[in-house]
Amino acid sequence: MNFPEADAALRAAIDGEQLAGASYAIFRGGESLARNWLGWADRERSESLREDHLFRAFSNTKLVTSCAALQLVEQGRLDLDDPVANHIPAFQNLQVMRPGATSIEDTVPAREPVRIRHLLTHTAGFTYGFLQPGTPIGDAYNAARILQPSLDLAEMTEALARLPLLFEPGTRWNYSVGIDVVGRVIELVSGQRLDDYFGEHIFEPLGLEDTFFSIPADKQSRLAALYVGSMEEPLRPGLARADHLPYRGAYLQRMPFLGGGGGLVTSLGDFGKLVQTLLRGGAPLLRPETMPLLTRNQLPLGMWVQFPGQPVQTGRGHSFAAAVVAEETAGLPMAEGQVHWGGLAGTKWFFSPAEDLGAVLMTQRFMGSDLPYWPNFLSALRQDLGLRRI
Repeated sequence: MNFPEADAALRAAIDGEQLAGASYAIFRGGESLARNWLGWADRERSESLREDHLFRAFSNTKLVTSCAALQLVEQGRLDLDDPVANHIPAFQNLQVMRPGATSIEDTVPAREPVRIRHLLTHTAGFTYGFLQPGTPIGDAYNAARILQPSLDLAEMTEALARLPLLFEPGTRWNYSVGIDVVGRVIELVSGQRLDDYFGEHIFEPLGLEDTFFSIPADKQSRLAALYVGSMEEPLRPGLARADHLPYRGAYLQRMPFLGGGGGLVTSLGDFGKLVQTLLRGGAPLLRPETMPLLTRNQLPLGMWVQFPGQPVQTGRGHSFAAAVVAEETAGLPMAEGQVHWGGLAGTKWFFSPAEDLGAVLMTQRFMGSDLPYWPNFLSALRQDLGLRRI
């Protein structure tokens, strides 16, 4: 099936130098409707994008980690209400910053323990340092080297446990390193390193052969180049090479840190298999009775996704794995019940159980996930399929 409107939407972003290239897969249940790749994997070398190129998944890694955690919940080895301190004792006796605090020393003892459900829904009280630059908590995360590749998960979580929470667990939504903490819990509960657990329980059952924390030497030439645009004017045409991000040599060598929140490299085909598996009901990864934990909003009534410094996204909830459209919002081309997320370099995915529809889009624009190419692509996709306009 052809998707001319979807192709045109992506081509416009490429021609406007907002993206270097983009590839996508669209599917309904067991049927693949389309795959296509447009633009460049490496503009400087005039290397066109191919189906087998590898992309930096960044936060789309969270879907893999969350599925792994839900597997352990199915097996009775992990409970969503477990205090994290049951598995990582350093998280006992956490402190919470007072409202309006100007120092990370201005704290009170947490009334509620951080639980596994808080980690998976981003309601634990953690954050990302880069999302709050110049603030006491952002500076503290940087000083503690949270997410530094030289720290392993055990070292990172120990360092994180010494920092205060932004708010009482369960009372707010704030995007955070919580899924990296889940990665460490998976290691402790399973007795396996996170990469080994993923390999045995996620990648092998699905036949994923191009998803890694570090790319084997014989596949490194397939890693698409990374680009960055203007930070002040994101829509301004122009891209600069940024292979040094998030750090030099990333994904090309084995590092101690296995980022369950953002450390994987993957291909269109591999990540498409994962998303299509979830659209079809979860097997062989998850049981049918587990899927509502992944597809239904788990946030308290009236709590919605809201990133630091941005408006609240009314109607956008969060399951134990990703964002969920709990209420359709005018102007957002997503159907109620649609599960979705994205990564820092612009990779995106969704699946819509009610419409039996899903898609994965791969690209390579650092800090580009909020650009309009994604809603434009979704609107064009619905137009190509003759679906109701949202």
